[in-house]
Amino acid sequence: MGKIALAVIVSLWVIPTTVMVNRIVPEPYMDEIFHIPQAQQYCKGNFGSWDPMITTPPGLYYLSLAHVASLFPGFYCVEAASISDLCSAAILRSINGVLAVVCSLILYDIVTHLKPTLNDRKVMLHAVVLSLYPLHWFFTFLYYTDVASVTAVLAMYLASLKKNYWFSALIGAFAVVIRQTNIIWVLFVACTGIINISVAHAKHSTKTDEPDVSINHGLAYATSTNTEGFNLRKRKIVKSIGNSSSSLLASSPSFSSGAKEAHAVTPHFAQMLYFSLVSVLAQAPMHFTITKAVDLFQMFRKSRALLFFQMFLALVVGLLSVHFFSVAHPYLLADNRHYPFYLWKKVIMAHWSIKYLLVPVYICSWLSIIHMLGKFRSKIWALAYFLATAAVLVPAPLIEFRYYTIPFYFLVLHCNNRDDQSWILTGTLYIGVNIFTMMMFLFRPFHWDHEPGIQRFIW
Repeated sequence: MGKIALAVIVSLWVIPTTVMVNRIVPEPYMDEIFHIPQAQQYCKGNFGSWDPMITTPPGLYYLSLAHVASLFPGFYCVEAASISDLCSAAILRSINGVLAVVCSLILYDIVTHLKPTLNDRKVMLHAVVLSLYPLHWFFTFLYYTDVASVTAVLAMYLASLKKNYWFSALIGAFAVVIRQTNIIWVLFVACTGIINISVAHAKHSTKTDEPDVSINHGLAYATSTNTEGFNLRKRKIVKSIGNSSSSLLASSPSFSSGAKEAHAVTPHFAQMLYFSLVSVLAQAPMHFTITKAVDLFQMFRKSRALLFFQMFLALVVGLLSVHFFSVAHPYLLADNRHYPFYLWKKVIMAHWSIKYLLVPVYICSWLSIIHMLGKFRSKIWALAYFLATAAVLVPAPLIEFRYYTIPFYFLVLHCNNRDDQSWILTGTLYIGVNIFTMMMFLFRPFHWDHEPGIQRFIW
């Protein structure tokens, strides 16, 4: 009953907002001008056609074909002239609406698995609030790869938590075909599976009188008595991911030969600093509390010398990162349709000293994140998470907050905050941000002097 109610709740905002967006912005916008024509080529069966400006694999287009075929059973028998109507912008966008509902159900199951002591009402609250996360919510209504990517990665993780490793590997392979950087999250999920099994096996070996399933900090770990077999199974899974994803990619033209210069791998260590602040602000009601302040104060008091040394070292690394590894991408400097443009221009570059003065804020943000994770997760898990996040974000030269969505979800799902008031305040914050960004997108268009057409604000 909980899942049905959740699907209805999410549909109550997905359907009307989708209708409104398609009515006011019926034509492809921003990156849609590349994705929608490419999907329409696939609808026509032109799998050899590829827009060189697209830098992601064709996984979303395969999903779109299945989606359109489910809506129109006779789709493959339709003449080419009518296919453009069946694969219109509105129809293609609608797949993300469906995936948003599916993603909310996956979040529900993950929360249930990670926090088995929560009742249905609390699980529902967590799933609804996470589904409202602004970066995920906004791109539900456009034909971007973000929602499909998040849904695939979370589905892979859920399958791994349920110990359906082969199914998890299959989903992981397809997640890579949607967005190539998801290979990092495939490895991270495999790593967390190994960590969970190893911890459970160690407990089983030292305490044979304990039950087969133990609950540690609200997280269920199932025991295993055959670590060698598990490791063999993991090696096969990783191999199957490579084989599956490569076979799918081989059927399409090269997807990285077009705008690769604009997305060239660049050491951008400042991304990790930006991510920490964005994540803390997105969880503000959970971080800025009296209880959190008291916990941090007690932590400083217990190990003052060590923490001061660690903070000093982090401060030095942060200053070096913003000085030598802070990338001002040409798109960031020139495109005033994105909110990061204004944050960069009005805040970070308002004065030469601002980017350095923000470093302590970034460090404190990471301290708060690590403290929250450390209360419920092992140090090795936190390290694996940090390295996976860095592997995804550091090579990205462009500051786009939507790149932070998957690491943010992994962070929140494992922070075990059970205070209803914090979750309600967070949900209220998300609703306010969503209303603002959607109103700006739909009702505050503007024009460029050097280019025809209507421009709109977007994340």
